[in-house]
Amino acid sequence: MARSLFLLSLAAAVPAALLSGALTWAIRPLMMRIALAKPNARSSHRIPTPQGAGIAVIAATLIAAAAVIGLAGPADMKIPATVFGATLFIAAVGFVDDVRTLSVAPRLLLQGAAVAAVILAAPEGLRIVAACPLWLERGLLIIAGLWFVNLVNFMDGLDLMTVAEIVPVTGALVLLGWLAELPAPAMVAAAALLGAMLGFAPFNRPVAKIFLGDVGSLPIGLLAGWCLLQLAWHQQMAAALLLPLYYLTDTTVTLFRRMARREPFWAAHRSHFYQRATDNGFSAPRVVGEVFALNILLAALAIGSALTSSAATAVVLLIIGGIATAFLMRRFSRRLPLSG
Repeated sequence: MARSLFLLSLAAAVPAALLSGALTWAIRPLMMRIALAKPNARSSHRIPTPQGAGIAVIAATLIAAAAVIGLAGPADMKIPATVFGATLFIAAVGFVDDVRTLSVAPRLLLQGAAVAAVILAAPEGLRIVAACPLWLERGLLIIAGLWFVNLVNFMDGLDLMTVAEIVPVTGALVLLGWLAELPAPAMVAAAALLGAMLGFAPFNRPVAKIFLGDVGSLPIGLLAGWCLLQLAWHQQMAAALLLPLYYLTDTTVTLFRRMARREPFWAAHRSHFYQRATDNGFSAPRVVGEVFALNILLAALAIGSALTSSAATAVVLLIIGGIATAFLMRRFSRRLPLSG
C-alpha cells in the first residue's frame, strides 16, 4: 500500500513540475505585456516585473492531479469536482485582479463563494467538533478558509516566499499520505502542487523573473487549505495548525496590530514580519531561508503530532512550534546588528 501511494505521489509531482516550468517559461512574454506588477507600498521589488505564473502552477497542478486520479480508478481516489471548479473560479478572480484591480467588497464576495462551495459540498459526516452544530462549524470554516486564502496572498510579497512555505507544507502532506494519516486524494493534490511549485521556483528566485500573482496565490491558498482541512476532519488538528503556523501567525498578528492602530488594514502595506525583516537589514534570501528552515521544523512537528496517540504530546508539539514561530517573528522585528 505504501509503495502504491509513493508511486501515485511521484506520478503527480514529476509531470506537474515539468509542466509548470514549461508553461511558466511560455507565458512569461505574454504576462510582460498584460500583467506587469509595478512597485507599490507593499512591494519588495523595485522594477516592474510580470506576474501571472500562477496560471502555469495551477494548470500543472490540476492537470497532473486529475490525470493521476483518473488513472487510479477506485472511487475512493476521487477529488470532488467542486474543489477543481472552485480552484479555477478563484484563479479567474485573481487573474482579473492582476490585470484590473478589483475593489475590496466584490473581491471578498467572489473569494468567499469559492471557499463556501468547497466547504458546503463536503459530506455532513466530516466534522472537527461533533458537539458543535453543523451550521456553526461550516460557517466558521468558511470564514477561516477565506482568511487562509487571503493570508497566502498577503505573504506572497518576497521572491521564493510562497515556495518556502508551500513546498514544506505539501511535502509533509505527502508524507502523511504515505503514513495513512491523510486521504489519498488529498495526498495526490498535495504532490501535484508540490511539483508545480518546484517547477516554478527557478523563475522566482531572486531577482524574480516572474511572480505568481493573485491568479496563483489565491488558488494555492484554496488547494492547500482544502488539504489541511482533510487533516482536521480526520482529527489531526495539531498537524493542520502546525504546518501553516508561520503564515497564520505572521498575518493574524499583523492584522490585529494594524486594527489596534486604526490603520486601514485592507490597504497595501509593509507591516508583515518578513517585510519588516528586509527593512531591518535581512537580505531577501536570508529571510526566505530562515522561513524555510522554520517550516521544515514545523513539518517535522506536524508529522510527529499525527503519529502520536497522545493528545498531550500533540499539544506539547504545537506549543514548541508556537515558540519557534514567535522566536523567528521577534528576530525579524529587530534590526540586524551590523557586522564588523
